[in-house]
Amino acid sequence: MSKKKGIFVDCSDANHFCDKNQYKEATFWEKVKLNLHLIYCKACRKYSINNTKLTKLVKDPKVISINKSDKELMKERLHQKISEQE
Repeated sequence: MSKKKGIFVDCSDANHFCDKNQYKEATFWEKVKLNLHLIYCKACRKYSINNTKLTKLVKDPKVISINKSDKELMKERLHQKISEQE
């Protein structure tokens, strides 16, 4: 990250602020600098959008897993079909 104290930041700083913002760790000024950067940087806007999507997917995956008995039954059927083909 750069050591500049200005309000305009480069993309690496903006991405760092974006990551911190996702975890509610960004300071007020980091959020201001990030939002200002996002106004003019299309690549960082895309990074921010993808970062938000990824965070949502990780927090609420909506994955339904199969129970163990059904899984075993599927395995048996699969082995049966394979043996029928041979």
